[in-house]
Amino acid sequence: MKLTVLGCAGSFPGPESACSSYLVEADGFRLLIDFGTGSLSGLQRYATIKSVDAIVLSHLHADHILDACSYVVVRRYAPDGPYPRLPLYGPAGTAARLAAAYGEGPLDDVYDFRELRPGTLSIGPFTLTVDRVNHPVETYGMRVEHGGRVLAYSADTAPCEALLRLAHGADLFLCEASYPDGVQNPPDLHLTGREAGEAATKAGVGRLVLTHLVAAWCSEANVVDSASAAFTGPLEVTRTGARYEV
Repeated sequence: MKLTVLGCAGSFPGPESACSSYLVEADGFRLLIDFGTGSLSGLQRYATIKSVDAIVLSHLHADHILDACSYVVVRRYAPDGPYPRLPLYGPAGTAARLAAAYGEGPLDDVYDFRELRPGTLSIGPFTLTVDRVNHPVETYGMRVEHGGRVLAYSADTAPCEALLRLAHGADLFLCEASYPDGVQNPPDLHLTGREAGEAATKAGVGRLVLTHLVAAWCSEANVVDSASAAFTGPLEVTRTGARYEV
């Protein structure tokens, strides 16, 4: 599998990155995980605007979905369009949420909406396992498997057992670390660097890649130091445009 980071800023676009969006490729199939604010720019820069074969949205907060609205224009109104309906997987209410955000009626001509539920499904060549994680809205962490390799994605979550199950033995763990350690953070919302490192250690992952940092209030150095104290394996903070072989 190849992972390309199209956006990795947490909660709102940062000075150097769009919000969360990750392109996973194998056997010529391109799966887009989340489609956050501004990430359509990254899709054009690091892939092509027509290259997506399916989309999975982890949850319906704006910073993970809004460019799925911008993408409607691409697929519906392109000079060589309209393009075929695109499978889009998301929590209950995804179709209504995107239609309301787009503001112009149903989007069923663009997307083939499919509801996520805890469990395992096949999308193209990938085996995708999803489970509810600890966030205020219905949110799914993910485990993507292909060719004996495993990519785990935390989505947005505070510590929880589901996260450890999804990440167990993963070759690469793409994990959010939105909050700084050493301060009082809101409960049941996001992870700190230390909590991300602890989850990686408990799950026995091969490599920890931190994402969803909020540049406006989170020191990258603090996050890395805290995560490194809890996880001794390979660790880095990702960047827009980063590519990984899983």
